[in-house]
Amino acid sequence: QVHLLESGGRLVEVGGSLNLSCAASGGSFNKYAMGWFRQAPGKERELVAAISWSGRSQYYPDSVNGRVTISRDNAENTVFLQMNTLKPEDTAVYYCAAGSGWGAVPEEADFTSWGQGTQVTVAS
Repeated sequence: QVHLLESGGRLVEVGGSLNLSCAASGGSFNKYAMGWFRQAPGKERELVAAISWSGRSQYYPDSVNGRVTISRDNAENTVFLQMNTLKPEDTAVYYCAAGSGWGAVPEEADFTSWGQGTQVTVAS
């Protein structure tokens, strides 16, 4: 099972940008589809972005489409999440996850390995 470690979360101002990283170890990273999820206090965990094992396919829910970009470097076993024009409602713990792929829409159940999360706080 792949081990995932997120980094890059911090306090950022409204309208700012942030790049999160997730380093994978202990598995064949280039065989996994990867996803970023987030969970705000009192809310359910939700998908932010997903990327196929090759990087050729990405998925973004409407809530973040246009403001985030997911990418991966299979040579470095790392997946990234670039977030722009951050809003207070983006405040959450962000989790990296790995799975074998998804159907029509990525779902939480498609991902079987999870990191511990990194806190992102957006404040004015």
